[in-house]
Amino acid sequence: MSFEIKKLILDKIKEYDRIILFRHFRPDGDAVGSTKGLREILRLTYPEKEILLINNDYSDYVSFLGGEDQDIEDEKYSTALGIVIDTATEERISNPKFSLCKELIKIDHHIETKPYGDLSWVEEERASASEMIADFYLTFKDELKINKDAATYIYTGIVTDSGRFRFRSVSGETLRCAAALLDLGIDTDTLYAHLYMKDFDALKFQGYTYKKMKRTENGVVYLHVDKAMKKKFDLTNEEAGASVSYMDSIKDSLIWLAFIDSDDGSIRVRLRSRFVTVNSIAEKHNGGGHACASGATVYSKKEMKTLIAEADALLKQYKEQNDGWL
Repeated sequence: MSFEIKKLILDKIKEYDRIILFRHFRPDGDAVGSTKGLREILRLTYPEKEILLINNDYSDYVSFLGGEDQDIEDEKYSTALGIVIDTATEERISNPKFSLCKELIKIDHHIETKPYGDLSWVEEERASASEMIADFYLTFKDELKINKDAATYIYTGIVTDSGRFRFRSVSGETLRCAAALLDLGIDTDTLYAHLYMKDFDALKFQGYTYKKMKRTENGVVYLHVDKAMKKKFDLTNEEAGASVSYMDSIKDSLIWLAFIDSDDGSIRVRLRSRFVTVNSIAEKHNGGGHACASGATVYSKKEMKTLIAEADALLKQYKEQNDGWL
């Protein structure tokens, strides 16, 4: 089945002279890496085609990978093939002009709740959308072209979305795809320096969070990065959201949550877990995602407390019904 949908996607790409790529707003390494990687592959393979990557926002975290393309006239969308990568629902697509495209393809690895697109390739068990793009290239490597830049983009997406190959979604196929990309000469020393070195002020913020994080009765650890904290450390939303990773190694705490105040009055939530499935909680609060990594939005401290209580009850139930957790 997977080969058939990939072949249909490749055939559809061949039909169009203009192809526009899209991804979700507030992009992470996977959204950027998968789209930039596919754009580079298609530009190398089909130099006669116009291959564009157009969105309304970007990511400071992976800005070292370079930017995207400027917008074009609306009428040019109408004759284009649109490809949306790493985006579960239409509401999360960064560039709303995707709807102007003549046809639309979806490539994604999130749990599918609202199908869209004329062609849809969804594999929920994949560690990243970038892994899917690597697999797409490897499936048709006798026909598609790649270079070190494309490999670096895609590898960045795989590394960041797999938690440096630590998450449960990582499979042998993930590592085989990564190995094939590494064989193209990726400079991992420079890449990892960009991804994991921290500014001095960022380290001070990280230390501060350890004083502010809290723990529920059953082991849910959570942190509220409010506007005052963001101002104190001059944090972007992206930098504030990264705080969820500071809580991922606490024994007995299988669920950890970061609440980030937004300028519009809402509170963005990042939910992470080990062993426990948390996306059902996210779906109750205007969100969704993966089993152990999801996002949501709440609109008051009362709703924030409700989400924390739901997570605590879920963790209590898990611990009562399962053994072997740390």
